[in-house]
Amino acid sequence: MSRLMEMAQQANSIAILGHIRPDGDCVGSCLAICNYLLEQYPEKAVQVYLEKPADKFSYLKGFEAISQDAQAEQVYSLCICLDSGDKTRLGEFTRYFDQAKASICIDHHVTNCGYAQENVVQADKSSTCEVLYQFLEEEKISKAVAECLYTGIIHDTNVFKNSNTSAATMEIAGKLMAKGINFGKIIDDTFFRKSYVQNQILGRALLESISFMDGKCIFAAVRQKDLEFYGADYSDLDGIVDQLRVTDGVECAIFLHETENHVFKVSMRSNNDVDVSKVATYFGGGGHVRAAGCTMNGSVHDVINNLSIHIAEQIA
Repeated sequence: MSRLMEMAQQANSIAILGHIRPDGDCVGSCLAICNYLLEQYPEKAVQVYLEKPADKFSYLKGFEAISQDAQAEQVYSLCICLDSGDKTRLGEFTRYFDQAKASICIDHHVTNCGYAQENVVQADKSSTCEVLYQFLEEEKISKAVAECLYTGIIHDTNVFKNSNTSAATMEIAGKLMAKGINFGKIIDDTFFRKSYVQNQILGRALLESISFMDGKCIFAAVRQKDLEFYGADYSDLDGIVDQLRVTDGVECAIFLHETENHVFKVSMRSNNDVDVSKVATYFGGGGHVRAAGCTMNGSVHDVINNLSIHIAEQIA
């Protein structure tokens, strides 16, 4: 039995936490372990706490039961943290982590600081869902759990395109597909399909993008007023930085979106040479070698100038 399952077996109540602005891997891993535990131990109290995820993940079992309540007085026997590199990324749900009697973090971010009592961080894995898969008994993985795990893997690999995709990743995906999931629909509905608003905001970002460093870098920015104009929120910005990344000749892509006046969430992607996790870590963020992010203050000009200094050091 894996250490995760030993800890879960000993706990009467379990809180499951992911990072702020949850993406596919975060939502998928949180709901995967929640469903798995409830199927194996229906007598246990298990609750997922996340900021409201995008509705495109609503097909996942347990989605409607995700709680956004950070004020409850509940104290849990165990807190399982997933896909979160440090405690601050847990957002307003940190209180459940702090008050839990035991905690374990399962992650794949190379910048993870090991903040839980027990930490399983495998930076060579494609996703937290791939790491989590190893802790579950394959024959006990239901179709519902398989859908959650598959969702996380495709989102953190860009549908098996990223360099973090390994032969083992593909083998796991194959085993999940064998559970009878509608893998094509999952990919289309959560990765490729976009709403009219998402297409508008993507078009705006691409139209106003600027290349620099002789075309090796590109950036785009979306401000609060732009989101208000289109009636969009942060979940409508998925995929913009990846579209910038595949621009011909680009090594490093940067996407900024303003969360409050002169405060920007920075997303970076690279293709071959730039370790964006080093850049993000310098500015208090983190992530992976080819995909990382941070939060920075100042104007768009200030943020790009500061990032450029560190990116330029890595570009020949």
